[in-house]
Amino acid sequence: MARGPNRRRVDREAPAPPPGALRQGLKLALLWSVAGAAAVAGLAAGWRHLQDGDALRIRAIRTGPLARASAAELLALSPVRVGDGWLSADVEAMEQALSRHPWVREVRVRRAWPPSLEVKVTEREPRALVDLGGLYLVDGDAQVFKRAAAGDGLDLPVITGFGRDDYVQRRGEVEPRLRGVLALLDAWAREGLGPLATVSEIHLDAEEGLAVYLGDDGAQVRFGEGEIPQKLSRLRRVLEALRAEGRRAEVIHLDDRSHPDRVAVRPPGRGGPPGAAGGGAVGGEGAGVRPAPSKAEGARAGPGKRRGREAPLARR
Repeated sequence: MARGPNRRRVDREAPAPPPGALRQGLKLALLWSVAGAAAVAGLAAGWRHLQDGDALRIRAIRTGPLARASAAELLALSPVRVGDGWLSADVEAMEQALSRHPWVREVRVRRAWPPSLEVKVTEREPRALVDLGGLYLVDGDAQVFKRAAAGDGLDLPVITGFGRDDYVQRRGEVEPRLRGVLALLDAWAREGLGPLATVSEIHLDAEEGLAVYLGDDGAQVRFGEGEIPQKLSRLRRVLEALRAEGRRAEVIHLDDRSHPDRVAVRPPGRGGPPGAAGGGAVGGEGAGVRPAPSKAEGARAGPGKRRGREAPLARR
C-alpha cells in the first residue's frame, strides 16, 4: 500500500555552551545584583538626606484667622514644630493634639510649598451658658466644652435646673434637653421676639416644664411642655400689647393645659388679677388674657435670684 513521504522526527540536541560562557553569565548576574543593591542603598541614603536636609524642613506653621483660640496656644499643643522634617511630619497626630483645645471643633492640617504646614481650624460657636456648679459654655451641638472665664466676653442666656452630677451621671438625658433649649432660642429669633425681650435665663423643671426669664428685671414666662412655636406666637402678641400700653409683667403663663389658647399675665407687685393688656384679648383671636395666680412658685426678683425651691432635672 502506497504511503506518503516518511515523516521523521529529528531530535536535535542543544549545543553545549562554551566552557567560559557559564562563568561569564554568573559574573554578569553578580554584577547586576551588586549594582541593584548599591542603587537601592543610594536611593535610601538620598531619601534620608532629603528628609533630614535643610531643604525639606518645615519653615512655617500657619493657622489662619482665629477668633477664640490663639496660634500660640495651638502650637503649644502640637507635636510637630517648625524645623521638623516636612515629609516625615505626622499630620494626623498633630490634628488629634490640636483637637484637645476647648475652642476647636474641627481641625485639618495639610502640607504646603515651600515646606510648611497649613492648619485650618473650625472653632466652636457658644450658644448659651449652663450652670453646673459654675458656668460652662454650650455650643450649637449641645456640647459643654469649656468653663466660662472673664476673658471670654460673652453675654449669653444661662440654662439652669440641674447640677454637675446630673450632667455627669445622666448625660444621655441632659443633652437632649439642652438641644431643646437651643431650638427654643432659634425659634425665639425666628418669631421676632429679640427686639421685644432678651432671654436672660432658661430654667428646666422635670415636673413643671420650661420657664424663661426676660431681661434684667427677670420677668418669668412659663412655657410648660410642648407646642413651643404656638406659645411663642402668643407671647409675641402679649409682649407687643404690653409695650403698646407701657405695661410690664412679672409672670406670663403660657402653660394652661385646660385652656392652651389663653394667656395669664400678672403685673409686678400685684397678687390679684392682672390688668388686661389691650382689653379682654391680647394681639387678636386665640390669645386671651385671664387672671394669673397670686403667687408663681419659683418667680424671681431678678436673674439668678429665684424665690422658692430649685427643682432638679429629674427625680433621683
